[in-house]
Amino acid sequence: MRSRDGNHSFTFSISTVITLFLLLSSALTADEYLISYRYTVKDATIYNETLYVSRAMKKCHGKPYAMLTLDPHNANDLKKILLKNKEEFTNFLYKIGLNIAHKEVTNNSVNHSSTILTLKTTCFKVDFNDNSVRIAPLK
Repeated sequence: MRSRDGNHSFTFSISTVITLFLLLSSALTADEYLISYRYTVKDATIYNETLYVSRAMKKCHGKPYAMLTLDPHNANDLKKILLKNKEEFTNFLYKIGLNIAHKEVTNNSVNHSSTILTLKTTCFKVDFNDNSVRIAPLK
């Protein structure tokens, strides 16, 4: 629409404002992922290690309480990023809390032990940037 002086006025329709707001709010919010981890050791030998990562289907409720920043190593898949930064991620899991189940049995002077470390399925806020990935569990 032209004004009297011949310049175009810069006006937004309500639908344009809503569309811009939705685009900006989705760009500013982090994605939510469900992550679970299980590490099994039997008789002092690593038996199994499992990492499950999936995008949350429903909005997770809670506030982020700890943050880990990782190098993405030119990957866009969260599971690949976590596996490439395995040592940092497992140390972070120890800090936020793992469930530990230990069992030890001795039969005829032979000792058998098993230890299972488990991170129950936890919702994480994940923010992908150009040169880093920030991960924070929700509490």
